[in-house]
Amino acid sequence: MHLTRILMAALLPLMFLVSTVQAQTASRVIRAIDERCAACHGDNVDDATRVEGAPSRETLHQMTPETILQAITIGAMRIHAEGITDEVKLSMAEFISGRKIGPIEAGSAQKMPNRCAIPTLIDNQVENADWNGWSPGVANARFQPNPGLSAADVPALELKWAFGFPGVSSVYGQPTLVGDRVFIGVDTGYVYALDSTTGCVHWSFLAESGVRNAVSIDRVDTPSERLVAYFGDIRANVYSVDAETGEMLWKIKVDPHPLAVITGSPTLHEGRLYVPVSSREEAAGGALSYPCCTFRGSIVALDAATGRQLWKSYAIPDTPIPDKLNSRGTQLWNGAGAAIWHAPTIDPENRAVYVATGDSYTVPAHINSDAVMGIDMDTGELLWSVQDWKNDSWLVACGQNPTENCPQPLGPDFDFGTSPILRSLPGGQRALIAGQKSGFVFAHDPDQDGKLLWKAELVENAGDAEILFGGAADETTAYFGLDDGTLAALDISTGQRKWFLPPPSDSDLGITAAVTAIPGVVFVGWQTGALTAHDSVSGQVTWSFNMLQDFTTVNGVPARGGSSGAPGPTVAGGMLFIGSGYVGLSGGIPGNVLLAFRAR
Repeated sequence: MHLTRILMAALLPLMFLVSTVQAQTASRVIRAIDERCAACHGDNVDDATRVEGAPSRETLHQMTPETILQAITIGAMRIHAEGITDEVKLSMAEFISGRKIGPIEAGSAQKMPNRCAIPTLIDNQVENADWNGWSPGVANARFQPNPGLSAADVPALELKWAFGFPGVSSVYGQPTLVGDRVFIGVDTGYVYALDSTTGCVHWSFLAESGVRNAVSIDRVDTPSERLVAYFGDIRANVYSVDAETGEMLWKIKVDPHPLAVITGSPTLHEGRLYVPVSSREEAAGGALSYPCCTFRGSIVALDAATGRQLWKSYAIPDTPIPDKLNSRGTQLWNGAGAAIWHAPTIDPENRAVYVATGDSYTVPAHINSDAVMGIDMDTGELLWSVQDWKNDSWLVACGQNPTENCPQPLGPDFDFGTSPILRSLPGGQRALIAGQKSGFVFAHDPDQDGKLLWKAELVENAGDAEILFGGAADETTAYFGLDDGTLAALDISTGQRKWFLPPPSDSDLGITAAVTAIPGVVFVGWQTGALTAHDSVSGQVTWSFNMLQDFTTVNGVPARGGSSGAPGPTVAGGMLFIGSGYVGLSGGIPGNVLLAFRAR
């Protein structure tokens, strides 16, 4: 049955009771959904032919109207909603979700019943922060060497408190812990500062759109010394906010492209903020009305105190050039893509920033797409670039619904979504280790212009399963999860498998979120809503928790857990934190809760 027929059945009895104007609006909503949405999201579209990443009607119905409205107004679906009035867009979001949009202020700290009774200063120096940003360190190893939690403690972990986010479908951000404060962003655009022990609210800040990265904290003289929180949103804005009060200090838009987004976490180092820039153009580019494609991935270096741009380095250095017109007369372009959708990795020794790029959007695929790159941290100049997969030009809808805008030949879509992990090897050599959507892991030598050290194939055929948002690595071993549920441990010197856990047989939802390691343990959040801990030597499960349930929250907001999608667990100060709920990927389960665990 079409999505619109279901809505029509529900709406017809009501249309006789409303005014003519309301009935006309309802009619426009039904027509708009049928024309613009049903082809990809309707019940008549089976999973085998569904556009990659397009949620089903059932999944859309579980989303909040705020999430749907954001997608069709400022997100990748905006191109499919062109010419529709704001009134109809709002009604579409409410009809599809089956819920009314709530007042935006419902997510503010002032509306929460559990405000922290006495405002307190963050009780720790940033230099001793337990988990600051995407990883405890700028090497992006996602390894916590001093977690305040031993491997023997892990089986005794129990839930201490849960915090519910109003109007949220996806807990986009990853928790950051500095002192006694937890910072986290969500899809509605709110960023919260909570007490790590009790979950009470210190403050909330509303960004222009969803905050999908980890908050980073630094001490800055501006003009008096203060702690500052930094994060980006999916309108490509970067924010500087007083970490004690939530007061905005500055906001900078780092890319003018209308579909530019910040999905990866900006990385802080020596008073500079290194911001990765990605886009939603890959999803919009296949529409014949869209002038595909003009976005180029980049790294932007900002002065952390003022927000002043110091340099901007594009993955594709040359500006896109006009190509042909399609049958609708829309101008098409060449030279786009290579988005950077993860946290940059910092190498103080080489004064370098390392990133891995996404695919091209146009043909021919640029040599810096699907590549690992080194960039001078002081000037933004390219030091070196090594392409790990050639001829990968891709747009999201083209595999199932090809148009004239689609690249020919169409590539395999083997982006790098993971931050390169910088690790020292025995004998003094170093390696940059990055997982790719091909299901392969590549290790490059940062001291020899990115020379390939080894390649590990975690799938039988490239693309059988994907590595999406991140691995982790301790001093000897790297850990990667795949979206089919495979979990593997690799020797960081050779890439040889230490252990390999095949996908579970009882689910087709696997691991898309970044994994996290502490001494002796690897933590994994699953799309199924499971949270598991694994012995780092054997891979054996030592603890598990089902997040797919309703929770009583410290702030009284009804909450339910869902998928882990991109952000991974944070372990610090003897506690484990994880946001639960993510619908940005196929099969993702909505949720709106932050969970805090401690060993009993």
